[in-house]
Amino acid sequence: MSNGEDLTTRLMDNMDPQLLDFVKTKVNSFIKWDLVRFFHDNPNVADTVENIARCAGRNPAAVRPEIDDLVGCGVMDRQESGDLVTYSLASDPSVRRVLNAFVRASRDRHFRVKAVYHIIRGMR
Repeated sequence: MSNGEDLTTRLMDNMDPQLLDFVKTKVNSFIKWDLVRFFHDNPNVADTVENIARCAGRNPAAVRPEIDDLVGCGVMDRQESGDLVTYSLASDPSVRRVLNAFVRASRDRHFRVKAVYHIIRGMR
């Protein structure tokens, strides 16, 4: 790793530790970012992957594994009723606080640049 990469990493890691962890471990794709944003704006929605994907402007086949990852890490809940499977934002207040902090922080261009850096870096 060169000195330039060290500096870049230090600058990009200069985030609230809780938000940095949230980006690196939970919202580590652009689809997940879209889903988190959708559920932040619609916190009481419980819907199917197909409808969520349509509202988020994404392909259901691409959304399904991403939303399942969010269920696995506790950001989303999955409910089954017969053949119907719906997803909703986790009701855990600590998850909602971090999610709200992430969306608020995302309004800042510098934060977005850092978040994008970490998402792309995680895709390698």
